[in-house]
Amino acid sequence: MRGPGGDSGFKDHFSRQSADYRRFRPGYPAALLDFVASLAPARRLAVDCATGNGQAAGGLAARFDRVVAVDGSRDQLAHAEPHARVRYVAALAERLPLRDGCADLLVAAQAAHWFDFARFYAECRRVLVPGGAVALWTYEKFRAGDAVDAVVDEFYDGVIGPYWPPERRYVEQAYRTLPFPLSELPAPALELATEWDLDRLMGYLATWSAVQRFRDRRGIDPLPALRSRLEGCVQPGGTLRLRWPIHLRVGRA
Repeated sequence: MRGPGGDSGFKDHFSRQSADYRRFRPGYPAALLDFVASLAPARRLAVDCATGNGQAAGGLAARFDRVVAVDGSRDQLAHAEPHARVRYVAALAERLPLRDGCADLLVAAQAAHWFDFARFYAECRRVLVPGGAVALWTYEKFRAGDAVDAVVDEFYDGVIGPYWPPERRYVEQAYRTLPFPLSELPAPALELATEWDLDRLMGYLATWSAVQRFRDRRGIDPLPALRSRLEGCVQPGGTLRLRWPIHLRVGRA
């Protein structure tokens, strides 16, 4: 797929489910946003790369004067939550529509593993002010308890495992192997937590790129069979406490 401005190589795994992505993807905890904002030398401008529908951008806007949030998918941006301090722009993380030395913080939430690393880090160095910070984070599979985890793990590895894009390995490896040619700083252990019913959980699982690829290539939906198995793990009308460890890399360009 081609991104804005004719760039090739844009990996768009989410445009078709943009509305569901906004509805079902979890937001980010205040502790995470507070920490990454604390790294910035000032609070004038934050840049959210591959913003999707703005989950991180909105939180950053409560902590910065301005946020520029870019994404290669116009469909995702069409579903972004408006905010007076956020400017959404159709652009790639590897070609930011910003002047040199203007940004205090640059982040990528659940997205850096898709980037062209050499071009992305060159842009980080170009647009950040001296002492500006970069924060990249991801979360992998949620944990909900032994019975649910066993069912989800089997689905993840055995059913849709062959349909994950190769870049998913960076997420599975907790971003430890993600190239990070910056002056790295220590990061705290953080967690994302939600309380969801089964309908909400199934909506979230439908946003997984491997589920969409399975449907496209096999012509069937793998989620009804999964739901049937999960129903045996959840009390009727009950909820599940879901926990996602957040894997965070931070540094200065």
